[in-house]
Amino acid sequence: MNRAFLRRASLGLLGFAAAGGILMASPDAPSSQASEQSPTDAAKGVECTAPVPQAVGSSAKHSMVSGALEREYILTLPEDYASRSDWPLIVAFHGRGSTGVEVEGYSRLSDLPAVVAYPFGVFPDNADPRRAWQGAPYSDPEVDDVAFAEDLVDHLDAELCLDGEQVFATGKSNGGGLALALACRIPDRITAAAAAAPALYPETRQACLEPSRSPSMIIHGTDDVTIPYGGDPDRDLPDIEEWGLDLAQASRCRPHPDRTHVGDDVEYLSWSACARGGEVTVVSVQGGGHVWPGAAAYSGGGFTTRTLDGNEAVWEFFMKSR
Repeated sequence: MNRAFLRRASLGLLGFAAAGGILMASPDAPSSQASEQSPTDAAKGVECTAPVPQAVGSSAKHSMVSGALEREYILTLPEDYASRSDWPLIVAFHGRGSTGVEVEGYSRLSDLPAVVAYPFGVFPDNADPRRAWQGAPYSDPEVDDVAFAEDLVDHLDAELCLDGEQVFATGKSNGGGLALALACRIPDRITAAAAAAPALYPETRQACLEPSRSPSMIIHGTDDVTIPYGGDPDRDLPDIEEWGLDLAQASRCRPHPDRTHVGDDVEYLSWSACARGGEVTVVSVQGGGHVWPGAAAYSGGGFTTRTLDGNEAVWEFFMKSR
């Protein structure tokens, strides 16, 4: 059993024990295809000589100050971190009431050839023990998580051997909404964003129909009862496919998406050839719940497809969006 697997397993157990959840083994072995891909051809043969804040091939918790608040994050470095000088960075945001430890445990993003940061949201108030992110009606209106994301990227860029042209955001539910919001609000900092079951509240969608936006992918289950695929007028949540079309129209993409089926339950709708950039992909999972696809552990209620591995799907999208 390799060191990386042991690290992720221990983190997942700690996170889910704290949350009262159940850690479930995935029937699928992690794919080695993604981990064998090189971050960039230009990085080959160029070693990273900067000091590192932790052992390579490990995950560790760190803190920093942003907006006068102490903010925490889990940082994962690849086993061969020292061999390259311009690693991609993935920032992964957990859902409401979750933690960075948990999203690392179920997403398997740490299997990817990238530096991965898993930040923690803040508690809205003393009466609500569930961490949350900006954009949702239950988040703390005084906390600027967009600014925190920028501060985190700056902080990591100053400490690590990163490629500033390969900074990606992802997440699930409330955290997925924030990841997509970053593609809209700071497209000069975020190369692309991908989200599973994103909570697209009105504040989250602000600036997303402006001319400038980074490429965005939404993966969503059609039977998600927490954030319904068809939208929720009472909470002003959009229909997922209609929102994808709205984004594509704002980016002046081709009017009709390319449709690609994967297995029996996954369909890709991809709007490309966008005059303003900002390509859009919606991945629908038939019967899928409020989950991370292919999750290695419990990630939410409802059916979890094994047709699609979320970590590989977002990585493929990120690499195509560079």
